[in-house]
Amino acid sequence: MQAYGIMDDALDINKLVVELSDLEVALLLCFAVREHCRIDTTADNIHDVAKELALICTNTFNRTYAILDCFETTSFDEFCTYIIPANARRRPATTRTAVEHKVVDVVIAKNFNHIHESLQAEVLELMRSKKLVLRDTVLQAPTDFIFVPLLVRDSEQDQLRLNPHLNDHFIISHFHDSGDGYVYLEDNDGWLSDSQMSASSVVRKSDAPLKKNQPSIDQKTLDKVERSSNCVIAGADICRYQQDIVVFLRLSRAVAGGVSVRATVHFRVISRLLATLHGIDYLTPSIVALAAKKVFRHRIVVAKPEDDRSLQYGSDLKAVSQVLAYATPDTILESVLTLETPV
Repeated sequence: MQAYGIMDDALDINKLVVELSDLEVALLLCFAVREHCRIDTTADNIHDVAKELALICTNTFNRTYAILDCFETTSFDEFCTYIIPANARRRPATTRTAVEHKVVDVVIAKNFNHIHESLQAEVLELMRSKKLVLRDTVLQAPTDFIFVPLLVRDSEQDQLRLNPHLNDHFIISHFHDSGDGYVYLEDNDGWLSDSQMSASSVVRKSDAPLKKNQPSIDQKTLDKVERSSNCVIAGADICRYQQDIVVFLRLSRAVAGGVSVRATVHFRVISRLLATLHGIDYLTPSIVALAAKKVFRHRIVVAKPEDDRSLQYGSDLKAVSQVLAYATPDTILESVLTLETPV
């Protein structure tokens, strides 16, 4: 009886997911397991993607949010100020003890890779411990706090601008192009940018009501997703396939790093979650392949020709450069996913 109940839950979740956009599914995965995600887009779309994410947080998940415009000059104090709800930013006139401030549920940080690495380290601490201790203030994040850096993907080198330990804490990455659309923004004429001008760091609600008939996802539904994913079955052949993908990536001459222990744990978690979202209680090769793309793409560090091990044994640098000339996280993943899959 319990097995049938789990399968019924998975089917109900699948019916819900087909009504969601890609960005909503990305946040659903993160909220279900209380992890963080990285969103990539183009320079022309970054402001609209940020506004779409804000509307998703408010309307689909009923979560508070803050949108930050990040620059090289962004200070730690500025960052801390903007992640506190606006109605809680005023401090008492006199205080002898540290004041505790609650952090918003979701922080959307545009161009986060531009900020100084020391501030990235502070953000990593907030992601890990859900707390930041300042001189006269303690910032406390909720248990389901989500940090979402929104980065412009101009080249494959964007990953190098992020602290590697911080980057490893993002359970998935997702690329959103203009062709993927904006479900909420396109439903409300007053939101979508005509010229993609910079949005305010505080997103204001439109006077017009939202026309999108969208299901609201509460904590009960998120708990059901996590519970169902924990019951997903993986056969021995599928487990071997997952292991082969990890081993191939670690041994590839085009990969200099990034395939960490945390990445392999996230790989298994996301595989089970994706199976649940597809309405099944077992893993398939196609779901495992999809999970690999979501989990490893932002982590893979592409090797430099001058660091290739074969140079120590007489290989020619020019020849190695030609071999690695077209190596990117995407091409590396495509090559690994040509491995023989279980039948």
